[in-house]
Amino acid sequence: MRKFFGYTSAVLVTLVIWAVLALLLRSPALPLPTTALAAFVRDIPAMLPDVGISLVRIAVAIAAGTALALPLGLAIGRSPKLDTLFTPLTYLLYPIPKVVFLPVLLVLLGLGNAPKIVLIGVVIFFQALVTTRDAAHNIDPALMDTIRAMGTTRWQKVRLVILPAVLPDLFTALRINVGTSIAILFFAESIASTSGIGGWISNAWSMLDYEAMFAGIIAMAILGVFLYEAVALSERLLVRWKYVGDQQGVGGSLADS
Repeated sequence: MRKFFGYTSAVLVTLVIWAVLALLLRSPALPLPTTALAAFVRDIPAMLPDVGISLVRIAVAIAAGTALALPLGLAIGRSPKLDTLFTPLTYLLYPIPKVVFLPVLLVLLGLGNAPKIVLIGVVIFFQALVTTRDAAHNIDPALMDTIRAMGTTRWQKVRLVILPAVLPDLFTALRINVGTSIAILFFAESIASTSGIGGWISNAWSMLDYEAMFAGIIAMAILGVFLYEAVALSERLLVRWKYVGDQQGVGGSLADS
Protein backbone atom coordinates (compact mmCIF):
# COMPACT_ATOMS: atom_id res chain seq x y z
CA MET A 1 0.00 0.00 0.00
CA ARG A 2 2.85 2.37 0.84
CA LYS A 3 4.42 1.75 -2.59
CA PHE A 4 1.07 2.46 -4.30
CA PHE A 5 0.78 5.81 -2.57
CA GLY A 6 4.40 6.55 -3.38
CA TYR A 7 3.87 5.93 -7.08
CA THR A 8 0.61 7.90 -7.02
CA SER A 9 2.29 10.90 -5.41
CA ALA A 10 5.21 10.74 -7.86
CA VAL A 11 2.84 10.62 -10.85
CA LEU A 12 0.80 13.56 -9.56
CA VAL A 13 3.90 15.68 -8.95
CA THR A 14 5.23 14.82 -12.40
CA LEU A 15 1.93 15.72 -14.06
CA VAL A 16 1.74 19.05 -12.23
CA ILE A 17 5.29 20.02 -13.23
CA TRP A 18 4.60 18.86 -16.79
CA ALA A 19 1.41 20.92 -16.99
CA VAL A 20 3.11 24.05 -15.66
CA LEU A 21 5.94 23.74 -18.18
CA ALA A 22 3.51 23.11 -21.04
CA LEU A 23 1.49 26.20 -20.12
CA LEU A 24 4.60 28.35 -19.80
CA LEU A 25 6.28 27.21 -23.02
CA ARG A 26 3.12 26.95 -25.15
CA SER A 27 4.92 24.78 -27.68
CA PRO A 28 3.38 21.95 -29.71
CA ALA A 29 6.50 19.96 -28.88
CA LEU A 30 5.31 19.80 -25.26
CA PRO A 31 1.58 19.03 -25.17
CA LEU A 32 -0.45 19.16 -21.98
CA PRO A 33 -0.52 15.96 -19.90
CA THR A 34 -4.23 15.53 -20.62
CA THR A 35 -3.57 15.65 -24.35
CA ALA A 36 -0.67 13.19 -24.13
CA LEU A 37 -2.63 10.80 -21.91
CA ALA A 38 -5.57 10.90 -24.34
CA ALA A 39 -3.17 10.08 -27.18
CA PHE A 40 -1.70 7.25 -25.10
CA VAL A 41 -5.14 5.70 -24.56
CA ARG A 42 -5.92 6.16 -28.26
CA ASP A 43 -2.65 4.58 -29.43
CA ILE A 44 -2.43 1.66 -26.97
CA PRO A 45 -3.69 -0.95 -29.50
CA ALA A 46 -1.19 0.21 -32.13
CA MET A 47 1.70 0.44 -29.65
CA LEU A 48 1.25 -2.95 -27.98
CA PRO A 49 3.27 -4.92 -30.59
CA ASP A 50 6.15 -2.44 -30.27
CA VAL A 51 6.00 -2.58 -26.47
CA GLY A 52 6.09 -6.37 -26.67
CA ILE A 53 9.14 -6.30 -28.96
CA SER A 54 10.99 -3.93 -26.62
CA LEU A 55 10.06 -6.01 -23.56
CA VAL A 56 11.39 -9.20 -25.14
CA ARG A 57 14.62 -7.52 -26.21
CA ILE A 58 15.42 -6.08 -22.81
CA ALA A 59 14.26 -9.13 -20.82
CA VAL A 60 16.43 -11.49 -22.89
CA ALA A 61 19.39 -9.10 -22.60
CA ILE A 62 19.09 -8.80 -18.81
CA ALA A 63 18.69 -12.56 -18.37
CA ALA A 64 21.60 -13.44 -20.68
CA GLY A 65 23.95 -10.78 -19.30
CA THR A 66 23.27 -11.81 -15.71
CA ALA A 67 23.52 -15.55 -16.42
CA LEU A 68 26.94 -15.10 -18.02
CA ALA A 69 28.29 -12.66 -15.43
CA LEU A 70 27.23 -14.47 -12.23
CA PRO A 71 29.39 -17.61 -12.47
CA LEU A 72 32.33 -15.70 -13.92
CA GLY A 73 32.12 -13.04 -11.20
CA LEU A 74 31.99 -15.72 -8.49
CA ALA A 75 35.00 -17.49 -9.96
CA ILE A 76 37.07 -14.31 -10.25
CA GLY A 77 36.08 -13.08 -6.81
CA ARG A 78 37.00 -16.33 -5.05
CA SER A 79 40.12 -17.30 -7.02
CA PRO A 80 43.27 -15.18 -6.49
CA LYS A 81 44.77 -16.43 -9.76
CA LEU A 82 41.69 -15.60 -11.83
CA ASP A 83 41.36 -12.31 -9.97
CA THR A 84 44.91 -11.31 -10.89
CA LEU A 85 44.33 -12.30 -14.51
CA PHE A 86 40.85 -10.95 -15.24
CA THR A 87 40.16 -8.06 -12.84
CA PRO A 88 42.53 -5.56 -14.54
CA LEU A 89 40.98 -6.45 -17.91
CA THR A 90 37.47 -6.05 -16.50
CA TYR A 91 38.22 -2.65 -14.97
CA LEU A 92 39.83 -1.55 -18.24
CA LEU A 93 36.77 -2.45 -20.35
CA TYR A 94 34.07 -1.53 -17.83
CA PRO A 95 34.23 2.30 -18.16
CA ILE A 96 34.07 2.24 -21.98
CA PRO A 97 30.61 3.44 -23.16
CA LYS A 98 29.14 0.33 -24.75
CA VAL A 99 26.86 2.31 -27.08
CA VAL A 100 29.89 3.14 -29.24
CA PHE A 101 29.85 -0.47 -30.42
CA LEU A 102 26.33 -0.22 -31.88
CA PRO A 103 27.55 0.50 -35.45
CA VAL A 104 29.87 -2.52 -35.26
CA LEU A 105 27.06 -4.73 -33.98
CA LEU A 106 24.75 -3.52 -36.74
CA VAL A 107 27.33 -4.45 -39.37
CA LEU A 108 28.00 -7.85 -37.82
CA LEU A 109 24.48 -8.82 -36.72
CA GLY A 110 22.16 -6.84 -39.01
CA LEU A 111 19.18 -4.68 -38.15
CA GLY A 112 17.06 -7.21 -36.26
CA ASN A 113 16.80 -8.03 -32.57
CA ALA A 114 20.33 -9.36 -32.14
CA PRO A 115 22.34 -6.10 -32.01
CA LYS A 116 19.94 -4.50 -29.52
CA ILE A 117 19.96 -7.56 -27.27
CA VAL A 118 23.74 -7.91 -27.43
CA LEU A 119 24.32 -4.22 -26.71
CA ILE A 120 22.10 -4.19 -23.63
CA GLY A 121 23.39 -7.60 -22.57
CA VAL A 122 26.99 -6.35 -22.65
CA VAL A 123 26.08 -3.39 -20.43
CA ILE A 124 24.30 -5.67 -17.95
CA PHE A 125 27.14 -8.22 -18.12
CA PHE A 126 29.88 -5.81 -17.08
CA GLN A 127 27.84 -4.23 -14.30
CA ALA A 128 26.82 -7.62 -12.94
CA LEU A 129 30.36 -8.95 -13.32
CA VAL A 130 31.97 -6.11 -11.37
CA THR A 131 29.31 -6.24 -8.65
CA THR A 132 29.47 -10.01 -8.29
CA ARG A 133 33.26 -10.08 -8.28
CA ASP A 134 33.47 -7.39 -5.58
CA ALA A 135 30.80 -9.01 -3.39
CA ALA A 136 32.40 -12.46 -3.66
CA HIS A 137 35.87 -11.04 -3.01
CA ASN A 138 34.73 -9.20 0.13
CA ILE A 139 33.18 -12.19 1.93
CA ASP A 140 34.55 -12.41 5.46
CA PRO A 141 37.46 -14.93 5.42
CA ALA A 142 36.53 -16.06 8.94
CA LEU A 143 33.12 -17.12 7.65
CA MET A 144 34.71 -19.15 4.87
CA ASP A 145 37.14 -20.77 7.35
CA THR A 146 34.24 -21.74 9.60
CA ILE A 147 32.22 -23.43 6.89
CA ARG A 148 35.36 -25.07 5.49
CA ALA A 149 36.07 -26.57 8.90
CA MET A 150 32.63 -28.19 8.80
CA GLY A 151 33.74 -30.33 5.86
CA THR A 152 31.40 -28.82 3.31
CA THR A 153 31.81 -29.46 -0.39
CA ARG A 154 32.60 -26.71 -2.89
CA TRP A 155 28.98 -26.60 -4.09
CA GLN A 156 27.73 -26.34 -0.50
CA LYS A 157 30.06 -23.37 0.08
CA VAL A 158 28.65 -21.67 -2.99
CA ARG A 159 25.04 -22.43 -2.11
CA LEU A 160 25.18 -21.72 1.62
CA VAL A 161 27.64 -18.81 1.85
CA ILE A 162 28.81 -17.28 -1.41
CA LEU A 163 25.50 -16.93 -3.27
CA PRO A 164 23.62 -15.52 -0.23
CA ALA A 165 26.41 -12.98 0.19
CA VAL A 166 26.45 -11.97 -3.49
CA LEU A 167 22.79 -11.95 -4.57
CA PRO A 168 21.66 -8.81 -2.65
CA ASP A 169 24.39 -6.72 -4.26
CA LEU A 170 23.66 -8.24 -7.67
CA PHE A 171 19.97 -7.40 -7.52
CA THR A 172 20.74 -3.88 -6.36
CA ALA A 173 22.94 -3.46 -9.43
CA LEU A 174 20.21 -4.86 -11.67
CA ARG A 175 17.58 -2.49 -10.29
CA ILE A 176 19.91 0.45 -10.85
CA ASN A 177 20.67 -0.71 -14.38
CA VAL A 178 17.05 -1.05 -15.49
CA GLY A 179 16.97 2.68 -16.25
CA THR A 180 20.26 2.50 -18.13
CA SER A 181 19.01 -0.46 -20.13
CA ILE A 182 15.83 1.39 -21.12
CA ALA A 183 17.90 4.38 -22.25
CA ILE A 184 20.20 2.18 -24.35
CA LEU A 185 17.20 0.36 -25.80
CA PHE A 186 15.67 3.67 -26.88
CA PHE A 187 18.96 4.77 -28.43
CA ALA A 188 19.37 1.51 -30.36
CA GLU A 189 15.76 1.32 -31.52
CA SER A 190 15.53 4.96 -32.54
CA ILE A 191 18.69 4.77 -34.66
CA ALA A 192 18.57 1.33 -36.19
CA SER A 193 15.00 0.08 -36.05
CA THR A 194 11.45 0.89 -37.04
CA SER A 195 10.08 -1.56 -34.47
CA GLY A 196 10.00 -1.35 -30.70
CA ILE A 197 8.79 1.55 -28.62
CA GLY A 198 11.98 3.50 -29.37
CA GLY A 199 11.21 3.19 -33.06
CA TRP A 200 7.65 4.38 -32.40
CA ILE A 201 8.89 7.51 -30.60
CA SER A 202 11.47 8.23 -33.30
CA ASN A 203 8.93 7.83 -36.11
CA ALA A 204 6.41 10.08 -34.36
CA TRP A 205 9.10 12.72 -33.81
CA SER A 206 10.17 12.63 -37.46
CA MET A 207 6.55 13.25 -38.51
CA LEU A 208 6.13 16.05 -35.90
CA ASP A 209 3.33 14.02 -34.29
CA TYR A 210 4.16 15.15 -30.77
CA GLU A 211 1.04 13.64 -29.22
CA ALA A 212 1.98 10.17 -30.50
CA MET A 213 5.57 10.80 -29.46
CA PHE A 214 4.57 11.50 -25.87
CA ALA A 215 2.24 8.51 -25.94
CA GLY A 216 5.32 6.42 -26.72
CA ILE A 217 7.30 8.15 -23.97
CA ILE A 218 4.56 7.28 -21.48
CA ALA A 219 4.59 3.67 -22.69
CA MET A 220 8.37 3.48 -22.29
CA ALA A 221 8.12 4.93 -18.77
CA ILE A 222 5.55 2.29 -17.84
CA LEU A 223 7.80 -0.39 -19.34
CA GLY A 224 10.67 0.84 -17.18
CA VAL A 225 8.58 0.75 -14.00
CA PHE A 226 7.34 -2.75 -14.90
CA LEU A 227 10.89 -4.05 -15.37
CA TYR A 228 12.07 -2.38 -12.16
CA GLU A 229 9.26 -3.98 -10.18
CA ALA A 230 9.89 -7.36 -11.86
CA VAL A 231 13.53 -7.26 -10.71
CA ALA A 232 12.42 -6.17 -7.22
CA LEU A 233 9.91 -9.05 -7.07
CA SER A 234 12.58 -11.52 -8.20
CA GLU A 235 14.81 -10.23 -5.43
CA ARG A 236 12.09 -10.76 -2.84
CA LEU A 237 11.59 -14.33 -4.06
CA LEU A 238 15.28 -15.28 -4.34
CA VAL A 239 16.75 -13.25 -1.46
CA ARG A 240 14.06 -13.84 1.16
CA TRP A 241 16.52 -13.89 4.05
CA LYS A 242 17.36 -10.23 3.43
CA TYR A 243 13.78 -9.12 3.98
CA VAL A 244 13.21 -11.51 6.89
CA GLY A 245 16.29 -10.02 8.56
CA ASP A 246 15.08 -6.48 7.90
CA GLN A 247 11.65 -7.24 9.36
CA GLN A 248 13.18 -8.86 12.44
CA GLY A 249 15.49 -5.91 12.86
CA VAL A 250 12.60 -3.47 12.67
CA GLY A 251 10.53 -5.57 15.05
CA GLY A 252 13.43 -5.81 17.48
CA SER A 253 13.99 -2.09 17.39
CA LEU A 254 10.35 -1.38 18.05
CA ALA A 255 10.27 -3.85 20.90
CA ASP A 256 13.39 -2.37 22.44
CA SER A 257 11.95 1.12 22.26
